[in-house]
Amino acid sequence: MVIKRRPLASAAAALALALLATTGCDSDSGSDSTSGSRAKASAAKPSTPVARVCAKPAAGPTKAPAGAVTVDPAVVGDLAAKTKSNPPHTTFWLRPGRHRLERDRYAQVMAKKGNRYLGAPGAVLDGRKVNQYAFSGTARDVTIRHLTVEHFVAPNNEGVVNHDMADGWVIEHARIQYNSGAGLMAGARQRVRASCLRGNGQYGMNAYKTGDSIKGLVVEGNEVVGNNTDDWERRKPGCGCTGGIKFWAVNGADVRGNWVHDNRGAGLWADNNNNDFRIENNVLEANDGAALMYETSYNAVIRNNTIRRNNWVEGRKYAERDDDFPYATIYVSEAGGEPRIRARTNKIEIYRNVLEDNWSGITLWENADRFCNSPANTSTGYCTLLVKDTKRCAKPGIATAPLYADCRWKTQRVDIHDNRFVLDTSVVKCTEECGRMAVLANYGTYPKWSPYKGKRVADAITHKQRNRWHDNVYRGPWSFVAGDPSRKLEPGQWQSAPYQQDTGSTFDAQAGG
Repeated sequence: MVIKRRPLASAAAALALALLATTGCDSDSGSDSTSGSRAKASAAKPSTPVARVCAKPAAGPTKAPAGAVTVDPAVVGDLAAKTKSNPPHTTFWLRPGRHRLERDRYAQVMAKKGNRYLGAPGAVLDGRKVNQYAFSGTARDVTIRHLTVEHFVAPNNEGVVNHDMADGWVIEHARIQYNSGAGLMAGARQRVRASCLRGNGQYGMNAYKTGDSIKGLVVEGNEVVGNNTDDWERRKPGCGCTGGIKFWAVNGADVRGNWVHDNRGAGLWADNNNNDFRIENNVLEANDGAALMYETSYNAVIRNNTIRRNNWVEGRKYAERDDDFPYATIYVSEAGGEPRIRARTNKIEIYRNVLEDNWSGITLWENADRFCNSPANTSTGYCTLLVKDTKRCAKPGIATAPLYADCRWKTQRVDIHDNRFVLDTSVVKCTEECGRMAVLANYGTYPKWSPYKGKRVADAITHKQRNRWHDNVYRGPWSFVAGDPSRKLEPGQWQSAPYQQDTGSTFDAQAGG
């Protein structure tokens, strides 16, 4: 889906720094209270190793487990044939070597319920740029471990592994790389752990399921690197169809301990009616666009992440065009906390993160013209989770509750605290403005019957929707944008009336540290 002025993607900036992720975390905050003792942002330094799993993934079993069916790489199509001829809940051990399917673009492994696929050291399933799909079917509770899956050519918006978005799959210690489309699709209760999602044409993983939301998704300890090699945002401008990982209508996700780096476009992108995310202890580094986008979604905890050197390509490109929109490294677009939707928190809480040498910081944005059934609603066919009868939102001129409140996604109840924001412009090499925080909206203009015209939404997001920065640490030349892109504020103005943001925060205009 499309957000206001989303940048187009371009080539990833090469970066291979040895760095560390962030410290552990305490229990979730599920209320609006931010009082009580809390470690200051300046006290926390990264200490958890990054997930460097692509270079040396954990090795699989060197011999077939008891009762397993052995798959021979010398026999073309052996894996698909033996899957078909054996009952559900069979374990398959793929011997070392390059396994192939029949030379037909629709040849694929149709997994059965409870099947387990274990790769020996050096086992590769190779699509040879002929086969579109590797593992397909709607069977639940399939496991894939210690296997490399590469060179498949899934079409745009389709995936190679778990093509049909079946539930309960477990993917561990796998390398899913150099495929077209998405390397991996997702179903409910899917677990993706300690795997390498590398160099895929569109997404490393696409968490999208037709007709239903994905619940209970876990993405843990993976390396997600160099995806969107086919540069789909350039090929289909405005498609909103790329990223290291893209999430759609996921209800309950834990994304932790991953290294998401050097992807073309955004690193992590939650787009449209996602809810109840916990994004923690990740390293998000050197992605062309935003490290994290949370769009038209609800209720998230974003904490203890190390976020470095993101948005250099896209931020610089738009600045050089004299576009004054504050494209950010964490971009919250028409998304907010919503107590009426069940989750582990009722806010979007962004805390104890270290953001270092990115192009800009955090932008909270709300498009005044984007709401259910409006021409500017790019989420075609979808409305907010609060609207069950979408026809209510198509009636011109109605501006009373609950329609007025519930027919739009609101950027509200965002709590940004105890983070460390560091900017050294000599590292980023920016001569333009590249150190901004922002809370803003556009001037509402259409359609003619819209109840959100004028500055109504801009005033609400800036002053009335409980969006708050406080107790942060700033190092370097930071400025602030409130209401609209033209209103640039220095720290003192940002902290003063009528904004009164960043109480308890400290500012040091000198770069570094």
